[in-house]
Amino acid sequence: MRVLLVNGSPHKNGTTMAALSEIASELSLEGVEAEIFWIGAQPIRGCMGCGKCGGNSKCAFEDSVNEFISKAADFDGFVFGTPVHYAAASGQLTSFMDRAFYAGGKDIFRLKPAAAIAVARRGGCTGAFDQLNKYFAITEMPIVSSVYWNMVFGSNGDQAKMDKEGMDTMKALARNMAYLLKLRKAGDEAGLKPPKPIKKEFTNFIR
Repeated sequence: MRVLLVNGSPHKNGTTMAALSEIASELSLEGVEAEIFWIGAQPIRGCMGCGKCGGNSKCAFEDSVNEFISKAADFDGFVFGTPVHYAAASGQLTSFMDRAFYAGGKDIFRLKPAAAIAVARRGGCTGAFDQLNKYFAITEMPIVSSVYWNMVFGSNGDQAKMDKEGMDTMKALARNMAYLLKLRKAGDEAGLKPPKPIKKEFTNFIR
């Protein structure tokens, strides 16, 4: 069982990393392998909706998005972490997830547990948290909850570690993720088959 944790901050070792590291440590205690993937500090372009990724599980533009997609298929669960920018996820992570989920699609992510975490100095976490959860809900990914909304407060990594309630929330999140992964493994071993995908009918409001 493996979980890929995505650091969506331009600061590699800041508050987001402190929160993700707490989750990774707790996952390890639960017997789950954890790896942290940093999206980097370079600008990440947004999705153009060009459709060239269709059926390829690869974006037309080569950057950390394709590096992530190539790794993601080998993982059983995901945690996406973001700093709060204007009560929303970072622009980098938003562009990253738009392209990763559009190109990777349900072939890679469907039915794999996922969680979002948001970190901030003071406010805006719930807006960013809600935003990230929408990627999982539209991709049929079970959303992993915790004892509180998944948020940590602090201006830097050291301050984040002092947020005892926030760090306890990260620990509970990790334990719940591990539990869901173990349930899925037990189901697979018992021969339980996942539900078949539904063939969607695409409609709009003018027809």
